[in-house]
Amino acid sequence: MTNSTLKILAERTSIKEYDTSVSIPKEELTELLRITTKSPSAWNLQHWHFTVFHSQESKERLLPIAYNQKQVSQASAVIAVLGDLEANKNGEAVYEPLAEAGNMTEEIKNTLLKQINGAYQNNRFARDAAFSNASLAAMQLMIAAKAKDYDTCAIGGFDHEAFVKEFKIDKRYVPVMLIAIGKPVKPAHKSSRFAVSEVSTWL
Repeated sequence: MTNSTLKILAERTSIKEYDTSVSIPKEELTELLRITTKSPSAWNLQHWHFTVFHSQESKERLLPIAYNQKQVSQASAVIAVLGDLEANKNGEAVYEPLAEAGNMTEEIKNTLLKQINGAYQNNRFARDAAFSNASLAAMQLMIAAKAKDYDTCAIGGFDHEAFVKEFKIDKRYVPVMLIAIGKPVKPAHKSSRFAVSEVSTWL
């Protein structure tokens, strides 16, 4: 298991051209999202929401908003990862079952909720948390897709304001990235990575 996991991580790469004849069933996409929701998140608030572009019609609506990047229309699906700016509102639903089951005292639950709600008085904190935690989910989605033998491409270049307007995204959520998923028609072009010594400082 360890070796196969490391192999998936080493082989995952961004694919720009997809086989348009391949369709991913809704059930399989749902399973990928279920695995994605196992991602870590601060206070376990699960700061994510997903808009799934599965039909060709919906992908064509998204295409101009994503600056006509061909992977958007070619991929079997595109999943928009949104960050939750009001994730503190999830606190009661997260902690109350734990308290009811005796896994957490009411005192600890209330202390945690107070800490969370206090932190969310700061809008910058809320936005940073939305992006960082939703990005963890995005990475988990891409790894899960690769484990199921699909390839992906994370897309940050799209018109965020147009996306919100066109798809009537609630103000609670902020678009973080789009992830195209499907089968490639050709391998990704070669890329390089900086050496660990160039990107790390050891103390």
